Amino acid sequence: MSFPSNYGLSSSNMENRKQAVMDQVRNELALANAQELINKINEKCFSKCITKPGNKLESSEQTCVAKCMDRYMEAWNIVSRAYISRVQRESHYQGESL
Repeated sequence: MSFPSNYGLSSSNMENRKQAVMDQVRNELALANAQELINKINEKCFSKCITKPGNKLESSEQTCVAKCMDRYMEAWNIVSRAYISRVQRESHYQGESL
């Protein structure tokens, strides 16, 4: 039993479909990445800044949480940029060696 190689879709339709799937995967990865960042910030900053939980945050706790979030997001962005740069560099070098 044989099947047509493109299942009745033109090559441009296949490319469009492939691009749509890739875009969806990228969006889902970005969402998962953002959720991980938020979860880590909550975990790390809460344990660092909130020593005795109560009905409301004290001024010093609010300041601590704000600074902690800023530092964590800044570090996250630095690491992300370095990682992306390294992946791009390695894919460029692999492309040259082919």
